[in-house]
Amino acid sequence: MKIVVDAMGGDHAPYEIVKGAIEASGDIDGRIILVGQEDKVNKELEKYSYEEGKIEVVHASEIIGMDESPARALRKKKDSSIVVGSKLVKKGEADAFVSAGSTGAVMASALLKIGRIKGVARPAIATVFPTLKGETLVLDAGANVDSKPEHMVQHALMAHIYASELLGKKNPKLGLLSVGEEEKKGNELTKEVHKILKKIEDINFVGNAEGRDIFTGEFDIILCDGFVGNVVLKTTEGLADALFKIIKREIKANWLGKLGGLLLKPAFKRVAKKMDYTEYGGAPLLGIDGVTIISHGSSNAKAIKNAIKNAQKAIDADLINLTKANIGGRNDG
Repeated sequence: MKIVVDAMGGDHAPYEIVKGAIEASGDIDGRIILVGQEDKVNKELEKYSYEEGKIEVVHASEIIGMDESPARALRKKKDSSIVVGSKLVKKGEADAFVSAGSTGAVMASALLKIGRIKGVARPAIATVFPTLKGETLVLDAGANVDSKPEHMVQHALMAHIYASELLGKKNPKLGLLSVGEEEKKGNELTKEVHKILKKIEDINFVGNAEGRDIFTGEFDIILCDGFVGNVVLKTTEGLADALFKIIKREIKANWLGKLGGLLLKPAFKRVAKKMDYTEYGGAPLLGIDGVTIISHGSSNAKAIKNAIKNAQKAIDADLINLTKANIGGRNDG
């Protein structure tokens, strides 16, 4: 098993990326290929002791910036770490690709260089959200801002496979994100998707979910279009950050708050860990014909380590072939 890691992708590349790869190398049963500017990657590797057979470096001279147009960057920078990494998966020289680089560029490269699974119209970004009862898989988190009913139905089927095989959810309960629990609530897209999902026996569709249901844990999967999903994701990240800052400010406001904060410090640490995106590593891009994990642009070593471990889980679960068996050639609705 070989997992390609984009060593130049993200705000803290290459040092945090390389560090995360080193930490993951001792935990996975396979080899990690670091793709990027060889001199910079090797300079970082020199800081650590590791089993040399577990780490390989493949040179890529160019870097795609976060602010670049994905389509234009892929055309101009054919020797970028994102393109080279994707090609290694396409050629069968690696089993998975992990990147904290430009989400748009990673998605575009995955589509153009690796390709979609036959029968999949649009891929989807699946993000794990912490809840009161564990975790919920939310998708699409931004791969498609204009979705059609058939796209969302395919996303539901892929999410069912992922939640069952990788999150350990037995017969996962799927909810459709809408503006009310009633079947007739929602826009034309959600009402049409609801109608189709009701007819599919392969998934455990339990009806509409509202925004507040994302965090209760009553649903194992929450399905939405990419525009709504990305707004939900960014709003959640912003709210969590703001809440922690408000709590810290209030604790420091007076001596009583400081005393209470000291007593509650262990609890705060547990909550912070539960809400920490680095615990989940990255989001899988479902529907691509090769395991692809998109990590947060600000990923640190811990996030990269967990993203690599998630990639291994997907490979071990044979996610791609399971998806092919359940999606390829299917025509629901």
